[in-house]
Amino acid sequence: MRTDHPTSSEFLITCTFSTLGVPTALTAVLARADITTPTPIQAATLPDSLAGRDVLGRGRTGSGKTYAFVLPVLARLAAASAQARPGRPRALILVPTRELAGQIEAALIPLARPLGLRSHCIYGGTNQNPQVRALRTGVDIVVACPGRLEDLIGQGHVRLDDVAVTVLDEADHMADLGFLPAVRRLLDQTPRTGQRLLFSATLDAAVDGLVRRYLHDPATHHADSATSPVSAMTHRVVRIAEGGHVGALVELTATSERTVVFTRTKSRAKRLAKQLNSAGVSAVEMHGNLSQSARTRSMAAFHAGAVRALVATDIAARGIHVDDVGLVVHADPPTEHKAYLHRSGRTARAGAAGAVVTLATDAQSAQVAALLRQAGVRAEVDAPVAQPRRSTPAQPRRSTPAQPHTTHTPVQRVRRPRRAQRAANRVPA
Repeated sequence: MRTDHPTSSEFLITCTFSTLGVPTALTAVLARADITTPTPIQAATLPDSLAGRDVLGRGRTGSGKTYAFVLPVLARLAAASAQARPGRPRALILVPTRELAGQIEAALIPLARPLGLRSHCIYGGTNQNPQVRALRTGVDIVVACPGRLEDLIGQGHVRLDDVAVTVLDEADHMADLGFLPAVRRLLDQTPRTGQRLLFSATLDAAVDGLVRRYLHDPATHHADSATSPVSAMTHRVVRIAEGGHVGALVELTATSERTVVFTRTKSRAKRLAKQLNSAGVSAVEMHGNLSQSARTRSMAAFHAGAVRALVATDIAARGIHVDDVGLVVHADPPTEHKAYLHRSGRTARAGAAGAVVTLATDAQSAQVAALLRQAGVRAEVDAPVAQPRRSTPAQPRRSTPAQPHTTHTPVQRVRRPRRAQRAANRVPA
Protein backbone atom coordinates (compact mmCIF):
# COMPACT_ATOMS: atom_id res chain seq x y z
CA MET A 1 0.00 0.00 0.00
CA ARG A 2 1.49 3.32 -1.01
CA THR A 3 1.14 6.21 1.38
CA ASP A 4 1.33 9.80 0.19
CA HIS A 5 2.00 12.72 2.44
CA PRO A 6 -0.48 15.58 2.80
CA THR A 7 -0.48 18.03 -0.05
CA SER A 8 1.87 20.97 0.55
CA SER A 9 0.47 24.47 0.93
CA GLU A 10 2.65 25.68 -1.95
CA PHE A 11 1.07 23.17 -4.31
CA LEU A 12 -2.44 24.06 -3.12
CA ILE A 13 -1.86 27.69 -3.97
CA THR A 14 -1.02 26.92 -7.61
CA CYS A 15 -3.08 23.82 -8.43
CA THR A 16 -6.48 23.93 -10.12
CA PHE A 17 -8.91 21.24 -11.18
CA SER A 18 -7.52 21.48 -14.70
CA THR A 19 -3.93 20.95 -13.61
CA LEU A 20 -5.08 17.92 -11.60
CA GLY A 21 -6.45 16.37 -14.81
CA VAL A 22 -10.19 16.99 -14.47
CA PRO A 23 -11.81 17.13 -17.97
CA THR A 24 -12.75 20.55 -19.31
CA ALA A 25 -16.45 19.69 -19.47
CA LEU A 26 -16.43 19.19 -15.69
CA THR A 27 -14.22 22.15 -14.77
CA ALA A 28 -16.57 24.43 -16.72
CA VAL A 29 -19.52 23.31 -14.59
CA LEU A 30 -17.46 23.79 -11.41
CA ALA A 31 -16.42 27.28 -12.52
CA ARG A 32 -20.04 28.30 -13.09
CA ALA A 33 -20.71 27.26 -9.49
CA ASP A 34 -17.68 29.34 -8.40
CA ILE A 35 -15.74 26.21 -7.41
CA THR A 36 -12.24 26.79 -8.71
CA THR A 37 -9.78 25.80 -5.98
CA PRO A 38 -9.50 22.16 -4.91
CA THR A 39 -9.62 21.33 -1.21
CA PRO A 40 -6.65 19.40 0.25
CA ILE A 41 -8.40 16.01 -0.01
CA GLN A 42 -9.34 16.73 -3.63
CA ALA A 43 -5.87 17.89 -4.57
CA ALA A 44 -4.34 14.84 -2.90
CA THR A 45 -6.57 12.12 -4.37
CA LEU A 46 -7.64 13.30 -7.83
CA PRO A 47 -4.38 12.58 -9.72
CA ASP A 48 -4.47 8.93 -8.63
CA SER A 49 -8.22 8.40 -8.93
CA LEU A 50 -8.33 10.02 -12.38
CA ALA A 51 -5.50 7.70 -13.41
CA GLY A 52 -7.64 4.68 -12.49
CA ARG A 53 -5.91 3.67 -9.25
CA ASP A 54 -7.70 2.39 -6.19
CA VAL A 55 -7.66 5.13 -3.56
CA LEU A 56 -8.10 5.32 0.21
CA GLY A 57 -8.86 8.90 1.19
CA ARG A 58 -8.97 9.98 4.82
CA GLY A 59 -10.26 13.37 5.78
CA ARG A 60 -12.51 14.94 8.35
CA THR A 61 -16.15 15.82 7.82
CA GLY A 62 -16.55 18.86 5.57
CA SER A 63 -13.22 18.38 3.79
CA GLY A 64 -14.72 18.11 0.31
CA LYS A 65 -14.69 14.34 -0.17
CA THR A 66 -17.81 14.34 -2.39
CA TYR A 67 -16.13 16.03 -5.37
CA ALA A 68 -13.01 13.96 -4.69
CA PHE A 69 -14.84 10.83 -5.87
CA VAL A 70 -17.66 12.27 -8.02
CA LEU A 71 -15.24 13.85 -10.50
CA PRO A 72 -13.17 10.71 -11.26
CA VAL A 73 -16.33 8.58 -11.50
CA LEU A 74 -17.81 10.91 -14.11
CA ALA A 75 -14.53 11.27 -15.98
CA ARG A 76 -14.11 7.50 -16.24
CA LEU A 77 -17.65 6.87 -17.45
CA ALA A 78 -17.52 9.72 -19.97
CA ALA A 79 -14.28 8.37 -21.45
CA ALA A 80 -15.79 4.92 -22.05
CA SER A 81 -17.98 4.18 -25.04
CA ALA A 82 -20.30 1.81 -23.19
CA GLN A 83 -23.94 2.60 -22.51
CA ALA A 84 -25.82 1.66 -19.37
CA ARG A 85 -27.99 -1.41 -19.81
CA PRO A 86 -31.37 -1.79 -18.05
CA GLY A 87 -30.83 -2.77 -14.44
CA ARG A 88 -27.04 -2.70 -14.78
CA PRO A 89 -25.39 0.52 -13.57
CA ARG A 90 -21.82 1.32 -14.57
CA ALA A 91 -20.83 2.95 -11.28
CA LEU A 92 -21.92 2.37 -7.68
CA ILE A 93 -21.63 4.80 -4.77
CA LEU A 94 -22.50 3.25 -1.39
CA VAL A 95 -23.44 5.54 1.50
CA PRO A 96 -24.82 5.02 5.02
CA THR A 97 -27.83 7.38 5.00
CA ARG A 98 -30.60 8.65 2.74
CA GLU A 99 -29.61 12.25 3.41
CA LEU A 100 -26.05 11.67 2.26
CA ALA A 101 -27.31 9.90 -0.87
CA GLY A 102 -29.46 12.92 -1.73
CA GLN A 103 -26.58 15.30 -1.16
CA ILE A 104 -24.28 13.32 -3.46
CA GLU A 105 -26.88 13.12 -6.21
CA ALA A 106 -27.42 16.88 -5.95
CA ALA A 107 -23.69 17.32 -6.63
CA LEU A 108 -23.78 14.72 -9.41
CA ILE A 109 -26.69 15.96 -11.52
CA PRO A 110 -25.27 19.28 -12.84
CA LEU A 111 -21.94 17.60 -13.59
CA ALA A 112 -23.40 14.49 -15.22
CA ARG A 113 -25.93 16.27 -17.44
CA PRO A 114 -23.41 17.84 -19.91
CA LEU A 115 -21.78 14.42 -20.28
CA GLY A 116 -25.08 12.68 -21.06
CA LEU A 117 -24.86 10.54 -17.92
CA ARG A 118 -27.75 9.66 -15.63
CA SER A 119 -27.82 8.86 -11.92
CA HIS A 120 -30.43 7.72 -9.42
CA CYS A 121 -30.71 7.28 -5.65
CA ILE A 122 -31.66 3.92 -4.14
CA TYR A 123 -32.66 3.92 -0.45
CA GLY A 124 -35.37 2.67 1.86
CA GLY A 125 -38.15 4.50 3.65
CA THR A 126 -39.88 5.36 0.40
CA ASN A 127 -41.78 3.62 -2.39
CA GLN A 128 -39.44 1.46 -4.48
CA ASN A 129 -41.42 1.72 -7.73
CA PRO A 130 -39.81 4.97 -8.98
CA GLN A 131 -36.41 3.43 -8.29
CA VAL A 132 -37.30 0.26 -10.19
CA ARG A 133 -38.57 2.28 -13.16
CA ALA A 134 -35.36 4.31 -13.29
CA LEU A 135 -33.25 1.16 -13.23
CA ARG A 136 -35.28 -0.35 -16.08
CA THR A 137 -34.56 2.65 -18.30
CA GLY A 138 -30.84 2.36 -17.56
CA VAL A 139 -28.81 4.57 -15.22
CA ASP A 140 -25.08 5.08 -15.32
CA ILE A 141 -24.54 5.81 -11.62
CA VAL A 142 -26.44 4.39 -8.65
CA VAL A 143 -26.07 6.16 -5.30
CA ALA A 144 -27.38 3.64 -2.80
CA CYS A 145 -27.83 2.64 0.81
CA PRO A 146 -26.91 -1.04 1.25
CA GLY A 147 -30.24 -2.32 2.57
CA ARG A 148 -32.55 -1.20 -0.24
CA LEU A 149 -29.99 -2.09 -2.90
CA GLU A 150 -29.81 -5.65 -1.61
CA ASP A 151 -33.61 -5.82 -1.62
CA LEU A 152 -33.78 -4.79 -5.29
CA ILE A 153 -31.01 -7.21 -6.23
CA GLY A 154 -32.94 -9.99 -4.50
CA GLN A 155 -36.03 -9.07 -6.52
CA GLY A 156 -34.06 -9.22 -9.76
CA HIS A 157 -34.27 -5.50 -10.58
CA VAL A 158 -30.53 -4.79 -10.60
CA ARG A 159 -27.20 -6.51 -11.14
CA LEU A 160 -23.70 -5.21 -10.41
CA ASP A 161 -21.60 -7.09 -12.97
CA ASP A 162 -21.25 -3.98 -15.20
CA VAL A 163 -19.91 -1.75 -12.41
CA ALA A 164 -16.58 -0.27 -13.50
CA VAL A 165 -15.97 1.89 -10.41
CA THR A 166 -17.26 1.50 -6.86
CA VAL A 167 -17.14 4.18 -4.15
CA LEU A 168 -17.60 3.67 -0.41
CA ASP A 169 -18.26 7.00 1.29
CA GLU A 170 -18.29 7.41 5.08
CA ALA A 171 -17.06 3.83 5.42
CA ASP A 172 -16.45 4.22 9.16
CA HIS A 173 -20.03 5.40 9.67
CA MET A 174 -21.31 2.35 7.78
CA ALA A 175 -19.25 0.23 10.17
CA ASP A 176 -20.77 2.03 13.16
CA LEU A 177 -24.28 1.33 11.82
CA GLY A 178 -23.57 -2.36 11.25
CA PHE A 179 -23.73 -2.18 7.44
CA LEU A 180 -20.39 -3.82 6.65
CA PRO A 181 -21.74 -7.37 6.11
CA ALA A 182 -24.12 -6.00 3.45
CA VAL A 183 -21.31 -3.86 1.99
CA ARG A 184 -19.11 -6.94 1.63
CA ARG A 185 -21.90 -8.88 -0.06
CA LEU A 186 -22.41 -6.05 -2.53
CA LEU A 187 -18.70 -5.61 -3.26
CA ASP A 188 -18.44 -9.34 -3.92
CA GLN A 189 -20.93 -8.86 -6.79
CA THR A 190 -18.87 -6.17 -8.52
CA PRO A 191 -16.07 -7.10 -10.95
CA ARG A 192 -12.73 -7.71 -9.22
CA THR A 193 -11.01 -5.70 -11.96
CA GLY A 194 -13.08 -2.57 -11.29
CA GLN A 195 -11.70 0.56 -9.66
CA ARG A 196 -12.54 1.10 -5.99
CA LEU A 197 -12.42 4.32 -4.01
CA LEU A 198 -12.92 4.34 -0.24
CA PHE A 199 -13.33 7.53 1.79
CA SER A 200 -13.49 7.62 5.55
CA ALA A 201 -12.90 10.02 8.40
CA THR A 202 -11.21 7.31 10.47
CA LEU A 203 -9.52 4.01 9.66
CA ASP A 204 -10.80 1.59 12.30
CA ALA A 205 -10.12 -2.14 12.27
CA ALA A 206 -13.36 -2.93 10.42
CA VAL A 207 -12.64 -0.37 7.69
CA ASP A 208 -9.04 -1.58 7.44
CA GLY A 209 -10.44 -5.05 6.75
CA LEU A 210 -12.39 -3.68 3.77
CA VAL A 211 -9.30 -1.94 2.45
CA ARG A 212 -7.18 -5.08 2.63
CA ARG A 213 -9.84 -7.28 1.04
CA TYR A 214 -11.18 -5.10 -1.75
CA LEU A 215 -8.63 -2.38 -2.65
CA HIS A 216 -5.67 -3.37 -4.82
CA ASP A 217 -2.41 -1.54 -4.07
CA PRO A 218 -4.35 1.61 -3.09
CA ALA A 219 -2.85 5.07 -2.94
CA THR A 220 -3.54 6.36 0.56
CA HIS A 221 -3.97 10.07 1.17
CA HIS A 222 -4.42 11.96 4.41
CA ALA A 223 -5.71 15.48 3.91
CA ASP A 224 -5.52 16.05 7.66
CA SER A 225 -5.71 14.08 10.87
CA ALA A 226 -8.79 11.90 10.83
CA THR A 227 -10.03 13.26 14.13
CA SER A 228 -8.45 16.71 14.22
CA PRO A 229 -10.58 19.71 15.18
CA VAL A 230 -10.94 22.55 12.71
CA SER A 231 -8.81 25.58 13.51
CA ALA A 232 -11.55 28.02 12.44
CA MET A 233 -13.95 26.48 14.95
CA THR A 234 -14.37 27.85 18.47
CA HIS A 235 -15.49 25.58 21.32
CA ARG A 236 -17.36 26.57 24.45
CA VAL A 237 -19.02 24.77 27.35
CA VAL A 238 -22.05 26.43 28.90
CA ARG A 239 -22.89 25.23 32.40
CA ILE A 240 -26.63 25.03 33.02
CA ALA A 241 -28.96 23.88 35.75
CA GLU A 242 -31.08 20.76 35.35
CA GLY A 243 -33.96 21.60 33.00
CA GLY A 244 -32.28 24.78 31.75
CA HIS A 245 -31.71 23.58 28.18
CA VAL A 246 -34.53 25.45 26.48
CA GLY A 247 -33.66 28.82 28.01
CA ALA A 248 -30.01 28.40 27.04
CA LEU A 249 -30.92 27.37 23.48
CA VAL A 250 -33.22 30.36 23.02
CA GLU A 251 -30.38 32.67 24.04
CA LEU A 252 -27.77 30.89 21.90
CA THR A 253 -29.82 30.68 18.69
CA ALA A 254 -30.31 34.44 18.77
CA THR A 255 -26.63 34.79 17.80
CA SER A 256 -26.77 32.66 14.62
CA GLU A 257 -28.92 32.61 11.51
CA ARG A 258 -28.59 28.84 11.29
CA THR A 259 -28.06 26.50 14.23
CA VAL A 260 -27.91 22.72 14.40
CA VAL A 261 -28.88 21.31 17.81
CA PHE A 262 -27.94 17.70 18.58
CA THR A 263 -29.76 15.40 20.97
CA ARG A 264 -29.27 11.74 21.85
CA THR A 265 -32.79 10.45 21.25
CA LYS A 266 -35.58 10.91 18.74
CA SER A 267 -38.16 11.81 21.40
CA ARG A 268 -35.80 14.41 22.83
CA ALA A 269 -35.31 16.01 19.39
CA LYS A 270 -39.06 16.15 18.85
CA ARG A 271 -39.69 17.66 22.29
CA LEU A 272 -36.92 20.27 22.03
CA ALA A 273 -38.08 21.40 18.58
CA LYS A 274 -41.60 21.87 19.93
CA GLN A 275 -40.33 23.78 22.98
CA LEU A 276 -38.17 26.07 20.83
CA ASN A 277 -41.11 26.89 18.55
CA SER A 278 -43.24 27.66 21.61
CA ALA A 279 -40.47 29.98 22.83
CA GLY A 280 -40.44 31.89 19.53
CA VAL A 281 -37.48 30.17 17.84
CA SER A 282 -38.48 28.61 14.51
CA ALA A 283 -37.20 25.02 14.48
CA VAL A 284 -37.68 21.71 12.68
CA GLU A 285 -36.81 18.20 13.83
CA MET A 286 -34.66 15.61 12.07
CA HIS A 287 -34.52 11.98 13.20
CA GLY A 288 -35.15 8.42 12.14
CA ASN A 289 -38.82 8.31 13.14
CA LEU A 290 -39.72 10.82 10.42
CA SER A 291 -40.87 9.66 7.01
CA GLN A 292 -38.62 10.47 4.08
CA SER A 293 -40.98 13.22 2.89
CA ALA A 294 -40.97 14.80 6.36
CA ARG A 295 -37.18 14.66 6.52
CA THR A 296 -36.98 16.24 3.07
CA ARG A 297 -39.33 19.05 4.14
CA SER A 298 -37.31 19.71 7.29
CA MET A 299 -34.05 19.92 5.36
CA ALA A 300 -35.59 22.10 2.65
CA ALA A 301 -36.89 24.55 5.23
CA PHE A 302 -33.50 24.70 6.96
CA HIS A 303 -31.61 25.05 3.67
CA ALA A 304 -33.87 27.90 2.56
CA GLY A 305 -33.53 29.76 5.87
CA ALA A 306 -37.25 29.44 6.61
CA VAL A 307 -36.35 28.15 10.10
CA ARG A 308 -33.52 29.12 12.40
CA ALA A 309 -32.76 25.78 14.07
CA LEU A 310 -32.52 22.13 13.07
CA VAL A 311 -32.90 19.82 16.08
CA ALA A 312 -31.44 16.45 15.16
CA THR A 313 -30.15 13.14 16.38
CA ASP A 314 -26.83 11.84 15.12
CA ILE A 315 -28.52 11.01 11.82
CA ALA A 316 -27.43 14.51 10.73
CA ALA A 317 -23.94 14.33 12.20
CA ARG A 318 -22.48 13.27 8.86
CA GLY A 319 -23.34 13.85 5.27
CA ILE A 320 -25.64 16.84 5.72
CA HIS A 321 -24.10 19.92 4.18
CA VAL A 322 -25.91 23.18 4.79
CA ASP A 323 -24.16 26.42 3.92
CA ASP A 324 -23.53 29.02 6.59
CA VAL A 325 -24.29 27.00 9.71
CA GLY A 326 -22.78 29.35 12.23
CA LEU A 327 -23.45 27.37 15.39
CA VAL A 328 -23.63 23.74 16.51
CA VAL A 329 -25.04 23.04 19.97
CA HIS A 330 -24.64 19.73 21.76
CA ALA A 331 -27.81 19.89 23.86
CA ASP A 332 -26.98 16.34 24.92
CA PRO A 333 -23.21 15.71 24.94
CA PRO A 334 -22.25 12.65 22.89
CA THR A 335 -20.75 9.60 24.54
CA GLU A 336 -17.51 9.47 22.55
CA HIS A 337 -15.13 11.98 21.03
CA LYS A 338 -15.50 10.92 17.38
CA ALA A 339 -19.22 11.70 17.55
CA TYR A 340 -18.34 15.12 19.02
CA LEU A 341 -16.08 15.93 16.08
CA HIS A 342 -18.51 14.64 13.46
CA ARG A 343 -21.39 16.61 14.97
CA SER A 344 -19.24 19.71 15.23
CA GLY A 345 -18.28 19.32 11.57
CA ARG A 346 -21.66 20.74 10.53
CA THR A 347 -20.12 24.19 11.03
CA ALA A 348 -16.80 25.78 9.97
CA ARG A 349 -16.91 23.99 6.62
CA ALA A 350 -14.70 24.76 3.63
CA GLY A 351 -12.62 27.27 5.54
CA ALA A 352 -15.54 29.21 7.06
CA ALA A 353 -15.62 30.03 10.76
CA GLY A 354 -18.07 28.49 13.18
CA ALA A 355 -18.85 27.99 16.86
CA VAL A 356 -19.60 24.85 18.87
CA VAL A 357 -21.32 24.98 22.24
CA THR A 358 -21.86 22.07 24.62
CA LEU A 359 -24.53 22.36 27.30
CA ALA A 360 -23.51 20.61 30.51
CA THR A 361 -25.15 20.21 33.89
CA ASP A 362 -23.04 19.81 37.03
CA ALA A 363 -23.52 16.05 36.78
CA GLN A 364 -22.16 16.06 33.20
CA SER A 365 -19.13 18.30 33.77
CA ALA A 366 -16.58 15.54 34.30
CA GLN A 367 -17.86 13.57 31.30
CA VAL A 368 -17.68 16.63 29.03
CA ALA A 369 -14.17 17.50 30.21
CA ALA A 370 -12.98 13.97 29.38
CA LEU A 371 -14.76 14.10 26.02
CA LEU A 372 -13.01 17.31 25.01
CA ARG A 373 -9.62 15.98 26.06
CA GLN A 374 -10.09 12.90 23.88
CA ALA A 375 -11.17 15.11 20.96
CA GLY A 376 -8.09 17.31 21.35
CA VAL A 377 -10.29 20.37 21.87
CA ARG A 378 -9.62 23.30 24.17
CA ALA A 379 -12.91 24.90 25.12
CA GLU A 380 -13.83 27.99 27.06
CA VAL A 381 -15.96 27.04 30.07
CA ASP A 382 -18.63 29.48 31.22
CA ALA A 383 -19.52 29.95 34.86
CA PRO A 384 -22.59 27.99 35.96
CA VAL A 385 -25.88 29.62 35.06
CA ALA A 386 -27.72 30.53 38.26
CA GLN A 387 -31.00 28.76 38.75
CA PRO A 388 -33.70 31.40 39.27
CA ARG A 389 -35.32 31.18 42.67
CA ARG A 390 -39.02 30.81 42.85
CA SER A 391 -40.77 33.56 44.80
CA THR A 392 -43.07 31.80 47.24
CA PRO A 393 -44.94 33.48 50.11
CA ALA A 394 -43.41 32.94 53.49
CA GLN A 395 -45.21 30.34 55.53
CA PRO A 396 -46.39 31.55 58.97
CA ARG A 397 -44.89 29.84 61.98
CA ARG A 398 -47.27 27.17 63.06
CA SER A 399 -48.68 27.39 66.59
CA THR A 400 -51.26 25.36 68.45
CA PRO A 401 -54.53 27.08 67.68
CA ALA A 402 -57.46 27.04 70.00
CA GLN A 403 -59.91 25.87 67.36
CA PRO A 404 -58.74 22.27 67.07
CA HIS A 405 -59.22 21.77 70.82
CA THR A 406 -62.65 23.33 70.62
CA THR A 407 -63.73 20.90 67.92
CA HIS A 408 -62.00 17.90 69.43
CA THR A 409 -63.18 18.09 73.02
CA PRO A 410 -66.95 17.96 72.42
CA VAL A 411 -66.49 14.80 70.33
CA GLN A 412 -64.81 13.08 73.23
CA ARG A 413 -67.55 14.21 75.65
CA VAL A 414 -70.21 12.89 73.33
CA ARG A 415 -68.51 9.54 72.74
CA ARG A 416 -67.65 8.65 76.33
CA PRO A 417 -71.26 8.39 77.58
CA ARG A 418 -72.09 6.28 74.56
CA ARG A 419 -69.23 3.90 75.22
CA ALA A 420 -70.16 3.76 78.87
CA GLN A 421 -73.78 3.11 77.97
CA ARG A 422 -72.81 0.32 75.59
CA ALA A 423 -70.61 -1.24 78.26
CA ALA A 424 -73.45 -1.07 80.71
CA ASN A 425 -75.79 -2.71 78.21
CA ARG A 426 -73.36 -5.64 77.88
CA VAL A 427 -73.41 -6.36 81.67
CA PRO A 428 -75.71 -9.37 82.20
CA ALA A 429 -78.74 -8.89 84.46
